[in-house]
Amino acid sequence: MPFFNEAKSLIKHNIRDYGMYIALFVIMATFSIMTDGLFMSSRNISNLIDATGYIAVLAVGMTLVIVIRHIDLSVGFAAGFLGAITAVLLTQAGVPFYITIPIILVLGIIVGLFNGLLVAQFGIPSFVASLAGMLIFRGALLRVTEKTGTIIIKDDHLMRLVMDSFPR
Repeated sequence: MPFFNEAKSLIKHNIRDYGMYIALFVIMATFSIMTDGLFMSSRNISNLIDATGYIAVLAVGMTLVIVIRHIDLSVGFAAGFLGAITAVLLTQAGVPFYITIPIILVLGIIVGLFNGLLVAQFGIPSFVASLAGMLIFRGALLRVTEKTGTIIIKDDHLMRLVMDSFPR
């Protein structure tokens, strides 16, 4: 009984620290019950990780931004814009896959450095700078995809990279 009293006291005093873990446990338990255990199957966990891998990459960067008490609203549209540029380079410009990927990575670094420069050097609040960036990238994304809408990529190398990341 002393163990349970100590655990209860620990949770009660640190509920803010454990709140996300408790919410995660409740969500996992709810979906496991609703799907008769299929939610926690290894195949579903693998599918979830594959489907949200790019979000995890973006979340790591956003975590660093949030830890220093800033915000970046432009990250979603910047990723979408760079994805559209990737599609255009591969399909319309005929740039090979092994050149396209480094180009997009460099463009992503430049975008991040530009936003960081606006905040760190010019003292523009991160909310304002990233909101402006979000609107710029939203417009740029619409401009790049206005004639085509969805861009279908038929590059074998990229398709192999994408398809190898999904379970069979």
